[in-house]
Amino acid sequence: MAQLDVEVVAADHAVWSGAARRVNAFTVNGDIGVLPGHTPVIALLAAGRVEVEPLEGPRVHIKADGGFFSVENNRVTIVADDAVVDATA
Repeated sequence: MAQLDVEVVAADHAVWSGAARRVNAFTVNGDIGVLPGHTPVIALLAAGRVEVEPLEGPRVHIKADGGFFSVENNRVTIVADDAVVDATA
């Protein structure tokens, strides 16, 4: 089964990393959804939500305050100005 290698970091701390089936985020150009095999892309992350569907366990909801979003070779890297896992989602 194809999977994504996801890493979400803020300027001063790691937020979440692991294997995932899917990642959704909000960029300055609108929503982006990434599945394994996605073409390479780099985008500016807008303040808002990032949703990760890990291989196991519940979806992870992250509040992010801008930054950038990169996809290449089934690796998703999100570097946010600030970000935290949203346990209330």
